[in-house]
Amino acid sequence: MLELQGLTRRYGDVTAVDDVSFTVPAGAMVGFVGGNGAGKTTTMRMTMGVLAPTSGQVLWGGRPAGRAERSRFGYMPEERGLYPKQPVLAQLTYLGQLHGMTRAAAQDRSQELLTRFGLGERLTSKVEELSLGNQQRAQIIASVLGDPLLLVLDEPFSGLDPAAVDQMSELLREHTAAGVPVLFSSHQLELVDRLCDSIVVLNAGRVVAQGTSADLRSGAPLRYRLTMTGDTGWVRGRPGIEIVDLDGPSVLLAPVDEQAAEQLLSEAVARGGVREFSRVIPTLSEIYREVAIA
Repeated sequence: MLELQGLTRRYGDVTAVDDVSFTVPAGAMVGFVGGNGAGKTTTMRMTMGVLAPTSGQVLWGGRPAGRAERSRFGYMPEERGLYPKQPVLAQLTYLGQLHGMTRAAAQDRSQELLTRFGLGERLTSKVEELSLGNQQRAQIIASVLGDPLLLVLDEPFSGLDPAAVDQMSELLREHTAAGVPVLFSSHQLELVDRLCDSIVVLNAGRVVAQGTSADLRSGAPLRYRLTMTGDTGWVRGRPGIEIVDLDGPSVLLAPVDEQAAEQLLSEAVARGGVREFSRVIPTLSEIYREVAIA
């Protein structure tokens, strides 16, 4: 298990990451979301040991992560790391060797994954000769070579088409099924919602929300949609009810509690013509806007 405890990183008077704490359990996929400049990349760099924290620590298996442990972490950096003028298979083979694989094993595994993801005919192509999506495929392959203990991926799905997203999602699930913790950042919130066991939301360097999708939704404001055959303007001024949006026969409500919602429903039924009265479950995007966008 990966555990971040109070990670903080300052640059002079600027605090880029401020007391960030969360865990990535074995076999779990954790989505790391936040706007540009929220501190996600800095946090990942500290996790990998690329940056030293001003304070706090990174634990692996309950102990401080050192060079030996981090050498077995798979990492996909924000700025990527493949050399554009080198052939893709030769480069991946070399990276596999850096992770402790024999040259033969690294080449076989690299060729297997490149073929699996549609690059079997581009083994000798230079990285710069590949499309951006294929470069991304090769970069993700580089991060999973050498049986990593942990995967830390900065925007791994950026630039991928839907088919490639499905392929890479399957690859990550294979690793979590084998007990590997996966932490990845993404601006694609629907994808994060679909793939991840839990989510960490960062804003201005601080964790502003974390938990499963269900946890985050359960903490969202209570809202209901009422739709009737006639106008719903009569809802205005009802005690314990705030109107979020009203458009003729449909109104979005924010009751103070469930009792206020039930009382409003009883009145609506008495008036007749109720077509819908349902709890509005927010999307992850809506939750994110609530907690991370001022």
